Amino acid sequence: MDRVDLIPPPAGDDADAYAAAPLLNCLLREVAEPVARSGAHRTYRLPGVDRLLRVRGERRPTGPEVYAAGHWHHIGHTELVKLVAEELRRHTGLSNHELPAEMIDSRDAVAALLAARARVTVPEDPYQRSEQSLITGHPYHPAPKARGSGPIAGWLPYAPEAHARFPLVLLGVREDTVVEEGDTSALDALGEAPPGYRLLPAHPWQLDLVDLAPAFADGRLVRLGTTAFEAWPTAAIRTLYAPGRDLFLKFSLDVRITNDIRRLWRHDLLKLRRTDGAAAAAFAAIDGPAAWLSDRSYRTADFAFEELAVLVRDGLRGHLLPGATPLLAAGLVEGFAGSPLDRTSDPAAWWEAYLRAVVPPALSVFADHGVVLEAHLQNTLVAVDADGTPVQALFRDAEGVKLLPEVDRAAGWERLVYCLVVNHLTEVAGALAERHPGLDPWPAVRRELSRHDLPETAALLTSPTLPGKTNLLLRWTGADGADARYLPLPNPLAGRTRS
Repeated sequence: MDRVDLIPPPAGDDADAYAAAPLLNCLLREVAEPVARSGAHRTYRLPGVDRLLRVRGERRPTGPEVYAAGHWHHIGHTELVKLVAEELRRHTGLSNHELPAEMIDSRDAVAALLAARARVTVPEDPYQRSEQSLITGHPYHPAPKARGSGPIAGWLPYAPEAHARFPLVLLGVREDTVVEEGDTSALDALGEAPPGYRLLPAHPWQLDLVDLAPAFADGRLVRLGTTAFEAWPTAAIRTLYAPGRDLFLKFSLDVRITNDIRRLWRHDLLKLRRTDGAAAAAFAAIDGPAAWLSDRSYRTADFAFEELAVLVRDGLRGHLLPGATPLLAAGLVEGFAGSPLDRTSDPAAWWEAYLRAVVPPALSVFADHGVVLEAHLQNTLVAVDADGTPVQALFRDAEGVKLLPEVDRAAGWERLVYCLVVNHLTEVAGALAERHPGLDPWPAVRRELSRHDLPETAALLTSPTLPGKTNLLLRWTGADGADARYLPLPNPLAGRTRS
Protein backbone atom coordinates (compact mmCIF):
# COMPACT_ATOMS: atom_id res chain seq x y z
CA MET A 1 0.00 0.00 0.00
CA ASP A 2 1.03 3.63 -0.42
CA ARG A 3 2.31 4.87 2.91
CA VAL A 4 2.08 8.51 3.84
CA ASP A 5 5.33 10.02 5.08
CA LEU A 6 4.85 12.01 8.25
CA ILE A 7 6.62 15.17 7.15
CA PRO A 8 6.31 18.64 8.65
CA PRO A 9 3.46 20.82 7.35
CA PRO A 10 4.33 23.54 4.82
CA ALA A 11 4.80 27.16 5.86
CA GLY A 12 1.15 27.82 5.65
CA ASP A 13 -0.40 30.22 3.15
CA ASP A 14 -2.29 27.45 1.34
CA ALA A 15 -3.33 25.79 4.59
CA ASP A 16 -4.47 29.14 5.99
CA ALA A 17 -6.56 29.81 2.90
CA TYR A 18 -8.19 26.38 2.93
CA ALA A 19 -8.96 26.60 6.65
CA ALA A 20 -10.11 30.23 6.64
CA ALA A 21 -12.70 29.87 3.87
CA PRO A 22 -15.27 27.70 5.73
CA LEU A 23 -14.66 29.59 8.99
CA LEU A 24 -15.33 32.88 7.22
CA ASN A 25 -18.41 31.42 5.57
CA CYS A 26 -19.81 30.58 9.01
CA LEU A 27 -18.92 33.94 10.50
CA LEU A 28 -20.41 35.92 7.63
CA ARG A 29 -23.58 33.83 7.49
CA GLU A 30 -24.32 33.55 11.19
CA VAL A 31 -23.01 36.66 12.93
CA ALA A 32 -21.63 39.41 10.69
CA GLU A 33 -23.67 42.28 9.29
CA PRO A 34 -23.08 43.24 5.63
CA VAL A 35 -21.99 46.84 5.17
CA ALA A 36 -20.78 47.40 1.61
CA ARG A 37 -19.45 45.83 -1.58
CA SER A 38 -16.65 47.56 -3.46
CA GLY A 39 -14.95 45.88 -6.38
CA ALA A 40 -13.65 42.49 -5.31
CA HIS A 41 -14.23 43.19 -1.61
CA ARG A 42 -17.22 42.56 0.63
CA THR A 43 -17.20 44.45 3.92
CA TYR A 44 -18.99 43.37 7.11
CA ARG A 45 -19.39 44.66 10.64
CA LEU A 46 -18.79 42.34 13.55
CA PRO A 47 -21.29 43.69 16.06
CA GLY A 48 -19.83 42.09 19.17
CA VAL A 49 -16.35 43.55 18.81
CA ASP A 50 -17.55 46.50 16.69
CA ARG A 51 -14.93 46.00 14.00
CA LEU A 52 -15.01 45.96 10.22
CA LEU A 53 -13.92 42.88 8.34
CA ARG A 54 -13.56 42.56 4.59
CA VAL A 55 -12.94 39.58 2.34
CA ARG A 56 -12.53 38.75 -1.32
CA GLY A 57 -14.52 36.16 -3.22
CA GLU A 58 -18.01 34.74 -2.93
CA ARG A 59 -18.39 31.02 -2.27
CA ARG A 60 -14.95 30.63 -0.67
CA PRO A 61 -13.93 33.91 0.98
CA THR A 62 -10.23 34.74 0.98
CA GLY A 63 -7.85 37.43 2.19
CA PRO A 64 -9.55 38.49 5.45
CA GLU A 65 -8.64 42.00 6.57
CA VAL A 66 -9.68 44.08 9.58
CA TYR A 67 -9.83 47.86 9.73
CA ALA A 68 -7.74 49.56 12.38
CA ALA A 69 -5.95 52.92 12.74
CA GLY A 70 -7.25 54.08 9.38
CA HIS A 71 -5.94 51.10 7.39
CA TRP A 72 -6.90 47.57 6.35
CA HIS A 73 -4.66 44.86 7.85
CA HIS A 74 -4.47 41.29 6.60
CA ILE A 75 -4.97 38.62 9.27
CA GLY A 76 -3.83 35.02 9.12
CA HIS A 77 -5.77 32.03 10.34
CA THR A 78 -4.53 32.27 13.93
CA GLU A 79 -5.61 35.92 14.18
CA LEU A 80 -8.93 35.07 12.53
CA VAL A 81 -9.60 32.39 15.15
CA LYS A 82 -8.93 34.88 17.94
CA LEU A 83 -11.24 37.42 16.30
CA VAL A 84 -14.04 34.89 15.84
CA ALA A 85 -13.71 33.65 19.42
CA GLU A 86 -13.94 37.15 20.86
CA GLU A 87 -16.90 38.01 18.62
CA LEU A 88 -18.77 34.87 19.68
CA ARG A 89 -17.97 35.39 23.36
CA ARG A 90 -19.56 38.83 23.20
CA HIS A 91 -22.35 37.76 20.85
CA THR A 92 -23.49 34.82 22.98
CA GLY A 93 -22.24 35.74 26.45
CA LEU A 94 -20.63 32.30 26.60
CA SER A 95 -17.01 31.18 26.65
CA ASN A 96 -15.72 28.18 24.74
CA HIS A 97 -12.11 27.02 24.84
CA GLU A 98 -12.69 23.82 22.91
CA LEU A 99 -13.84 25.22 19.56
CA PRO A 100 -10.88 27.59 18.96
CA ALA A 101 -8.56 24.63 19.56
CA GLU A 102 -10.56 22.65 16.99
CA MET A 103 -10.21 25.50 14.49
CA ILE A 104 -6.43 25.46 14.91
CA ASP A 105 -6.41 21.66 14.73
CA SER A 106 -8.39 21.84 11.49
CA ARG A 107 -5.86 24.22 9.94
CA ASP A 108 -2.94 22.04 11.04
CA ALA A 109 -4.69 18.98 9.62
CA VAL A 110 -5.08 20.75 6.27
CA ALA A 111 -1.36 21.57 6.26
CA ALA A 112 -0.49 17.93 6.92
CA LEU A 113 -2.89 16.76 4.21
CA LEU A 114 -1.49 19.14 1.62
CA ALA A 115 2.03 17.93 2.39
CA ALA A 116 0.94 14.29 2.22
CA ARG A 117 -0.94 14.72 -1.08
CA ALA A 118 2.22 16.04 -2.68
CA ARG A 119 3.96 12.75 -1.88
CA VAL A 120 1.41 10.14 -3.00
CA THR A 121 0.03 8.95 -6.31
CA VAL A 122 -3.39 10.20 -7.33
CA PRO A 123 -5.80 7.24 -7.71
CA GLU A 124 -6.73 6.23 -11.25
CA ASP A 125 -10.35 5.50 -10.28
CA PRO A 126 -12.42 8.70 -10.72
CA TYR A 127 -14.84 7.57 -8.04
CA GLN A 128 -12.03 7.23 -5.50
CA ARG A 129 -10.63 10.61 -6.59
CA SER A 130 -14.01 12.23 -5.97
CA GLU A 131 -14.41 10.69 -2.52
CA GLN A 132 -10.88 11.63 -1.48
CA SER A 133 -10.79 15.20 -2.81
CA LEU A 134 -12.20 17.13 0.14
CA ILE A 135 -9.38 19.34 1.38
CA THR A 136 -11.80 22.12 2.31
CA GLY A 137 -14.54 19.74 3.41
CA HIS A 138 -17.81 21.12 4.76
CA PRO A 139 -17.91 24.67 3.35
CA TYR A 140 -19.95 25.99 6.28
CA HIS A 141 -18.25 24.49 9.31
CA PRO A 142 -15.69 26.32 11.47
CA ALA A 143 -13.34 23.33 11.79
CA PRO A 144 -14.19 20.80 9.09
CA LYS A 145 -10.85 19.01 9.16
CA ALA A 146 -10.30 18.78 12.93
CA ARG A 147 -9.29 15.26 13.93
CA GLY A 148 -9.75 15.26 17.67
CA SER A 149 -6.51 17.15 18.38
CA GLY A 150 -4.62 13.87 18.27
CA PRO A 151 -1.11 13.55 16.84
CA ILE A 152 -0.87 13.68 13.05
CA ALA A 153 0.86 10.29 13.06
CA GLY A 154 -2.27 8.78 14.62
CA TRP A 155 -4.70 9.62 11.83
CA LEU A 156 -2.81 10.58 8.68
CA PRO A 157 -2.19 6.96 7.54
CA TYR A 158 -5.99 6.57 7.34
CA ALA A 159 -6.93 9.94 5.82
CA PRO A 160 -8.99 9.87 2.62
CA GLU A 161 -7.59 13.25 1.59
CA ALA A 162 -4.10 11.68 1.58
CA HIS A 163 -5.36 8.87 -0.71
CA ALA A 164 -4.83 6.29 2.00
CA ARG A 165 -5.57 2.62 1.56
CA PHE A 166 -4.88 -0.17 4.02
CA PRO A 167 -6.01 -3.65 5.13
CA LEU A 168 -8.69 -4.09 7.76
CA VAL A 169 -7.84 -5.53 11.15
CA LEU A 170 -9.57 -8.82 11.79
CA LEU A 171 -10.77 -9.71 15.28
CA GLY A 172 -12.51 -12.76 16.63
CA VAL A 173 -15.30 -11.99 19.08
CA ARG A 174 -16.56 -14.76 21.35
CA GLU A 175 -19.87 -16.08 20.05
CA ASP A 176 -21.79 -15.61 23.29
CA THR A 177 -21.03 -11.86 23.24
CA VAL A 178 -22.01 -11.18 19.62
CA VAL A 179 -24.87 -8.78 18.88
CA GLU A 180 -26.04 -8.43 15.30
CA GLU A 181 -28.98 -7.70 13.05
CA GLY A 182 -29.57 -8.26 9.36
CA ASP A 183 -27.51 -10.21 6.83
CA THR A 184 -23.92 -10.20 8.14
CA SER A 185 -22.63 -12.95 5.84
CA ALA A 186 -20.32 -10.45 4.10
CA LEU A 187 -18.39 -10.15 7.37
CA ASP A 188 -17.93 -13.89 7.72
CA ALA A 189 -16.47 -13.97 4.20
CA LEU A 190 -13.61 -11.63 5.15
CA GLY A 191 -11.56 -14.35 6.82
CA GLU A 192 -11.80 -17.35 9.13
CA ALA A 193 -12.60 -17.23 12.83
CA PRO A 194 -11.51 -19.97 15.25
CA PRO A 195 -14.14 -22.27 16.82
CA GLY A 196 -16.38 -20.44 19.27
CA TYR A 197 -15.70 -17.03 17.70
CA ARG A 198 -17.24 -14.83 15.01
CA LEU A 199 -15.32 -12.59 12.68
CA LEU A 200 -15.34 -8.85 13.41
CA PRO A 201 -13.39 -6.43 11.19
CA ALA A 202 -12.04 -3.24 12.71
CA HIS A 203 -10.65 0.05 11.46
CA PRO A 204 -6.98 0.31 12.52
CA TRP A 205 -7.49 3.84 13.87
CA GLN A 206 -10.54 2.64 15.80
CA LEU A 207 -8.40 0.24 17.82
CA ASP A 208 -6.00 3.05 18.73
CA LEU A 209 -8.83 5.08 20.26
CA VAL A 210 -10.40 2.61 22.70
CA ASP A 211 -9.04 0.44 25.50
CA LEU A 212 -9.87 -3.19 24.76
CA ALA A 213 -7.08 -4.74 26.82
CA PRO A 214 -9.43 -6.46 29.33
CA ALA A 215 -11.37 -8.15 26.53
CA PHE A 216 -8.17 -9.41 24.88
CA ALA A 217 -6.86 -10.56 28.25
CA ASP A 218 -9.88 -12.70 29.13
CA GLY A 219 -10.43 -14.10 25.65
CA ARG A 220 -13.59 -12.27 24.65
CA LEU A 221 -11.54 -10.85 21.78
CA VAL A 222 -8.68 -12.38 19.82
CA ARG A 223 -6.52 -10.87 17.09
CA LEU A 224 -6.64 -12.67 13.75
CA GLY A 225 -4.33 -10.52 11.66
CA THR A 226 -5.47 -8.39 8.73
CA THR A 227 -7.36 -8.88 5.50
CA ALA A 228 -5.50 -10.00 2.40
CA PHE A 229 -6.95 -7.04 0.53
CA GLU A 230 -6.91 -3.30 1.08
CA ALA A 231 -9.80 -0.90 1.51
CA TRP A 232 -9.80 2.85 1.13
CA PRO A 233 -11.59 5.52 3.16
CA THR A 234 -14.43 7.47 1.62
CA ALA A 235 -15.05 11.14 2.38
CA ALA A 236 -16.81 10.00 5.55
CA ILE A 237 -13.40 8.78 6.91
CA ARG A 238 -14.83 5.97 9.03
CA THR A 239 -16.61 4.39 6.05
CA LEU A 240 -14.26 2.24 4.00
CA TYR A 241 -14.76 0.77 0.55
CA ALA A 242 -13.25 -2.55 -0.46
CA PRO A 243 -13.55 -2.46 -4.26
CA GLY A 244 -12.54 -6.08 -4.78
CA ARG A 245 -15.42 -7.15 -2.53
CA ASP A 246 -17.68 -4.24 -3.63
CA LEU A 247 -18.42 -3.66 0.03
CA PHE A 248 -18.77 -0.58 2.21
CA LEU A 249 -18.09 -0.94 5.95
CA LYS A 250 -18.80 1.83 8.45
CA PHE A 251 -16.99 1.85 11.80
CA SER A 252 -17.04 3.72 15.10
CA LEU A 253 -14.37 6.33 15.76
CA ASP A 254 -14.18 8.01 19.15
CA VAL A 255 -13.21 11.31 17.54
CA ARG A 256 -15.17 14.51 17.05
CA ILE A 257 -15.37 15.27 13.35
CA THR A 258 -17.43 18.37 12.48
CA ASN A 259 -20.34 18.36 14.94
CA ASP A 260 -20.34 14.85 16.37
CA ILE A 261 -18.32 12.11 18.00
CA ARG A 262 -18.31 9.60 15.14
CA ARG A 263 -19.54 6.54 16.96
CA LEU A 264 -22.15 4.11 15.74
CA TRP A 265 -24.50 4.98 18.57
CA ARG A 266 -26.62 2.28 20.14
CA HIS A 267 -29.89 4.15 19.59
CA ASP A 268 -29.14 4.56 15.87
CA LEU A 269 -28.18 0.91 15.45
CA LEU A 270 -31.30 -0.29 17.23
CA LYS A 271 -33.53 1.66 14.85
CA LEU A 272 -31.46 0.83 11.77
CA ARG A 273 -33.71 -1.92 10.45
CA ARG A 274 -36.69 0.43 10.58
CA THR A 275 -35.07 3.46 8.95
CA ASP A 276 -33.06 1.55 6.36
CA GLY A 277 -36.00 -0.71 5.57
CA ALA A 278 -38.26 2.27 4.99
CA ALA A 279 -35.72 3.94 2.70
CA ALA A 280 -35.07 0.75 0.74
CA ALA A 281 -38.80 0.12 0.28
CA ALA A 282 -39.37 3.71 -0.84
CA PHE A 283 -36.66 3.53 -3.50
CA ALA A 284 -37.91 0.17 -4.71
CA ALA A 285 -41.32 1.75 -5.33
CA ILE A 286 -40.29 4.86 -7.27
CA ASP A 287 -39.79 5.12 -11.02
CA GLY A 288 -36.39 5.77 -12.48
CA PRO A 289 -32.83 4.59 -11.87
CA ALA A 290 -32.20 6.24 -8.49
CA ALA A 291 -30.88 3.82 -5.87
CA TRP A 292 -30.52 3.48 -2.13
CA LEU A 293 -27.30 1.97 -0.76
CA SER A 294 -28.76 -0.09 2.04
CA ASP A 295 -27.18 -0.26 5.50
CA ARG A 296 -28.26 -3.84 5.59
CA SER A 297 -26.76 -5.16 8.82
CA TYR A 298 -24.42 -4.63 11.73
CA ARG A 299 -22.35 -6.72 14.10
CA THR A 300 -20.76 -5.84 17.43
CA ALA A 301 -19.97 -7.18 20.89
CA ASP A 302 -22.21 -6.68 23.92
CA PHE A 303 -19.28 -5.53 26.08
CA ALA A 304 -18.31 -2.75 23.61
CA PHE A 305 -21.56 -2.23 21.73
CA GLU A 306 -20.75 1.15 20.21
CA GLU A 307 -16.96 0.99 20.23
CA LEU A 308 -16.70 -2.21 18.14
CA ALA A 309 -19.77 -1.85 15.95
CA VAL A 310 -19.38 -2.31 12.20
CA LEU A 311 -22.14 -1.59 9.73
CA VAL A 312 -22.43 -3.37 6.38
CA ARG A 313 -23.56 -1.21 3.45
CA ASP A 314 -24.47 -2.25 -0.08
CA GLY A 315 -21.78 -1.99 -2.70
CA LEU A 316 -22.21 -0.18 -6.00
CA ARG A 317 -22.36 -2.86 -8.67
CA GLY A 318 -25.86 -4.08 -7.97
CA HIS A 319 -27.23 -0.55 -8.22
CA LEU A 320 -25.24 1.30 -10.89
CA LEU A 321 -26.55 1.66 -14.43
CA PRO A 322 -24.36 -0.22 -16.94
CA GLY A 323 -21.36 1.85 -17.98
CA ALA A 324 -22.04 4.62 -15.45
CA THR A 325 -19.33 6.02 -13.19
CA PRO A 326 -20.31 7.14 -9.66
CA LEU A 327 -18.94 10.43 -8.33
CA LEU A 328 -19.38 11.99 -4.91
CA ALA A 329 -21.42 15.19 -5.11
CA ALA A 330 -19.13 16.87 -2.57
CA GLY A 331 -16.18 16.03 -4.83
CA LEU A 332 -17.85 17.84 -7.71
CA VAL A 333 -18.00 20.95 -5.53
CA GLU A 334 -14.44 20.63 -4.26
CA GLY A 335 -12.96 19.71 -7.63
CA PHE A 336 -10.77 16.80 -8.73
CA ALA A 337 -8.89 15.74 -11.84
CA GLY A 338 -11.35 14.66 -14.52
CA SER A 339 -14.44 16.26 -12.97
CA PRO A 340 -17.28 16.57 -15.48
CA LEU A 341 -17.88 20.14 -14.27
CA ASP A 342 -14.60 21.09 -15.92
CA ARG A 343 -15.06 19.29 -19.22
CA THR A 344 -18.72 19.73 -20.11
CA SER A 345 -19.28 21.80 -23.24
CA ASP A 346 -22.94 22.42 -22.42
CA PRO A 347 -23.19 23.34 -18.72
CA ALA A 348 -26.90 24.20 -18.92
CA ALA A 349 -27.79 20.76 -20.27
CA TRP A 350 -25.43 19.10 -17.80
CA TRP A 351 -27.13 20.91 -14.92
CA GLU A 352 -30.61 19.96 -16.10
CA ALA A 353 -29.51 16.33 -16.25
CA TYR A 354 -28.07 16.61 -12.77
CA LEU A 355 -31.31 17.99 -11.39
CA ARG A 356 -33.36 15.27 -13.13
CA ALA A 357 -31.18 12.64 -11.46
CA VAL A 358 -31.10 14.08 -7.93
CA VAL A 359 -34.29 16.02 -7.21
CA PRO A 360 -37.17 13.67 -8.17
CA PRO A 361 -36.14 10.71 -5.99
CA ALA A 362 -35.51 12.88 -2.93
CA LEU A 363 -38.92 14.53 -3.27
CA SER A 364 -40.75 11.32 -4.18
CA VAL A 365 -39.63 9.31 -1.18
CA PHE A 366 -40.63 12.24 1.04
CA ALA A 367 -44.04 12.83 -0.54
CA ASP A 368 -45.09 9.24 -1.13
CA HIS A 369 -43.32 7.33 1.62
CA GLY A 370 -42.55 9.78 4.43
CA VAL A 371 -38.79 9.25 4.15
CA VAL A 372 -36.64 12.31 4.82
CA LEU A 373 -33.25 11.75 3.22
CA GLU A 374 -30.17 13.49 4.51
CA ALA A 375 -29.44 14.29 0.85
CA HIS A 376 -26.45 16.51 1.42
CA LEU A 377 -23.23 16.56 -0.60
CA GLN A 378 -21.48 13.72 1.25
CA ASN A 379 -24.47 11.39 1.15
CA THR A 380 -25.17 11.66 -2.58
CA LEU A 381 -23.38 9.91 -5.40
CA VAL A 382 -24.14 11.05 -8.95
CA ALA A 383 -23.36 8.57 -11.69
CA VAL A 384 -22.34 9.92 -15.09
CA ASP A 385 -22.17 8.33 -18.53
CA ALA A 386 -19.12 8.18 -20.77
CA ASP A 387 -19.65 11.83 -21.76
CA GLY A 388 -19.82 12.95 -18.12
CA THR A 389 -23.57 13.57 -18.21
CA PRO A 390 -25.45 12.72 -14.98
CA VAL A 391 -27.74 9.72 -15.43
CA GLN A 392 -28.40 8.43 -11.90
CA ALA A 393 -28.31 9.40 -8.23
CA LEU A 394 -27.45 7.03 -5.40
CA PHE A 395 -28.18 8.00 -1.80
CA ARG A 396 -26.68 6.57 1.40
CA ASP A 397 -26.57 6.71 5.21
CA ALA A 398 -29.63 5.40 7.06
CA GLU A 399 -28.27 6.99 10.24
CA GLY A 400 -29.32 10.40 8.90
CA VAL A 401 -32.75 9.30 7.64
CA LYS A 402 -35.86 10.61 9.40
CA LEU A 403 -39.31 9.10 9.06
CA LEU A 404 -42.72 10.75 9.08
CA PRO A 405 -44.65 10.93 11.33
CA GLU A 406 -41.86 10.20 13.84
CA VAL A 407 -40.75 13.71 12.97
CA ASP A 408 -43.22 16.47 12.21
CA ARG A 409 -43.81 16.96 8.47
CA ALA A 410 -42.86 20.63 8.58
CA ALA A 411 -39.64 19.83 10.43
CA GLY A 412 -38.89 17.00 8.02
CA TRP A 413 -39.42 19.28 5.03
CA GLU A 414 -37.18 21.97 6.53
CA ARG A 415 -34.44 19.38 7.01
CA LEU A 416 -34.84 18.12 3.44
CA VAL A 417 -34.70 21.65 2.03
CA TYR A 418 -31.56 22.40 4.01
CA CYS A 419 -29.80 19.19 2.96
CA LEU A 420 -30.95 19.05 -0.66
CA VAL A 421 -31.22 22.71 -1.66
CA VAL A 422 -28.97 24.72 0.67
CA ASN A 423 -26.18 22.23 1.38
CA HIS A 424 -26.30 20.39 -1.95
CA LEU A 425 -27.82 22.13 -4.98
CA THR A 426 -26.62 25.60 -4.00
CA GLU A 427 -23.04 24.38 -3.76
CA VAL A 428 -23.04 22.42 -7.03
CA ALA A 429 -24.76 25.33 -8.77
CA GLY A 430 -22.14 27.73 -7.47
CA ALA A 431 -19.25 25.52 -8.52
CA LEU A 432 -20.72 25.06 -12.00
CA ALA A 433 -21.38 28.80 -12.44
CA GLU A 434 -17.81 29.61 -11.38
CA ARG A 435 -16.44 27.34 -14.07
CA HIS A 436 -18.90 28.55 -16.68
CA PRO A 437 -19.45 32.31 -16.28
CA GLY A 438 -22.75 33.56 -17.55
CA LEU A 439 -24.70 30.48 -16.51
CA ASP A 440 -27.65 31.20 -14.22
CA PRO A 441 -28.42 27.82 -12.61
CA TRP A 442 -31.56 28.82 -10.71
CA PRO A 443 -34.26 28.90 -13.43
CA ALA A 444 -33.52 25.22 -14.09
CA VAL A 445 -33.86 24.42 -10.38
CA ARG A 446 -37.17 26.25 -10.30
CA ARG A 447 -38.43 24.33 -13.36
CA GLU A 448 -37.44 21.00 -11.83
CA LEU A 449 -39.10 21.74 -8.49
CA SER A 450 -42.25 23.00 -10.27
CA ARG A 451 -42.71 19.57 -11.83
CA HIS A 452 -43.51 18.06 -8.43
CA ASP A 453 -47.02 18.54 -7.12
CA LEU A 454 -46.33 19.07 -3.43
CA PRO A 455 -47.73 21.94 -1.42
CA GLU A 456 -44.28 22.41 0.05
CA THR A 457 -42.62 22.92 -3.33
CA ALA A 458 -45.06 25.64 -4.30
CA ALA A 459 -44.32 27.45 -1.05
CA LEU A 460 -40.58 26.94 -1.53
CA LEU A 461 -40.64 28.75 -4.87
CA THR A 462 -42.19 31.86 -3.33
CA SER A 463 -40.56 31.89 0.10
CA PRO A 464 -38.12 34.79 0.52
CA THR A 465 -35.80 32.62 2.62
CA LEU A 466 -34.23 29.18 2.92
CA PRO A 467 -33.06 27.49 6.14
CA GLY A 468 -29.32 27.73 6.79
CA LYS A 469 -27.76 25.58 9.48
CA THR A 470 -25.76 27.47 12.11
CA ASN A 471 -22.78 25.21 12.64
CA LEU A 472 -20.60 27.90 14.21
CA LEU A 473 -23.15 28.89 16.85
CA LEU A 474 -24.16 25.25 17.30
CA ARG A 475 -20.61 24.31 18.25
CA TRP A 476 -19.89 27.45 20.26
CA THR A 477 -22.97 27.00 22.46
CA GLY A 478 -22.34 23.27 22.92
CA ALA A 479 -25.61 22.13 21.40
CA ASP A 480 -26.01 18.51 20.40
CA GLY A 481 -24.74 17.88 16.89
CA ALA A 482 -28.08 16.46 15.79
CA ASP A 483 -29.95 19.49 17.14
CA ALA A 484 -30.05 21.46 13.90
CA ARG A 485 -30.75 25.15 14.25
CA TYR A 486 -31.52 27.29 11.23
CA LEU A 487 -31.40 30.93 10.29
CA PRO A 488 -33.08 32.46 7.23
CA LEU A 489 -30.99 32.85 4.09
CA PRO A 490 -32.04 34.68 0.90
CA ASN A 491 -33.84 32.27 -1.43
CA PRO A 492 -32.37 32.37 -4.96
CA LEU A 493 -35.51 30.64 -6.25
CA ALA A 494 -37.94 33.36 -5.22
CA GLY A 495 -39.12 35.79 -7.88
CA ARG A 496 -37.58 33.91 -10.80
CA THR A 497 -39.56 32.92 -13.85
CA ARG A 498 -39.99 29.43 -15.23
CA SER A 499 -38.21 30.23 -18.47
